[in-house]
Amino acid sequence: MKKRRAIADINVVPYIDVMLVLLIIFMVTAPLLKQGVDVDLPNAPANPLDANSPEPIVVSVDRKGAMFLNIAPEAEAQISAEALVQQVKAALARDPKRPVMVRGDANGPYQNVVSTLVLLQRAEVGSVGLVTDPEETR
Repeated sequence: MKKRRAIADINVVPYIDVMLVLLIIFMVTAPLLKQGVDVDLPNAPANPLDANSPEPIVVSVDRKGAMFLNIAPEAEAQISAEALVQQVKAALARDPKRPVMVRGDANGPYQNVVSTLVLLQRAEVGSVGLVTDPEETR
C-alpha cells in the first residue's frame, strides 16, 4: 500500500490575479491624479509654501490667456472673468487666510498675468503669490 504525501507547494495563481487587478487600477487612476492645467512655469529661486497653511487658491493662466481655477467645480475647464471674481471672493469670505497663487505660463504675454492680477484685486485679494519652478543648479 502506497502512502500519499501532502503537497507543500503554494498556489500563486490567486496572487498573480490580485497583482494584475491592482496594476490595471493604478494604470487607470494615474492619469487622473494630474492636478491643474499644463502651464510652462518660469524658473526662479523662491521659498515653498508653509506646509501648515491651508490649501491655496490657484489661478492658472495659459499662454493664450485662458484662466483656470483649482477650486472651481470643473478645475480643468476655462473660467470666465466674472466667475473667477465671484468664486475667489466667496472662498476668501469662508477662509480669509487662504493663500492665493497665480500660475502664469512663462511663454505667454505678461499682459495675461497682469489681467489676472487685476481680476484678483477686484475679488478683494490682499496678497498674491506667483508660482515658479525652482531654478536648476549649475
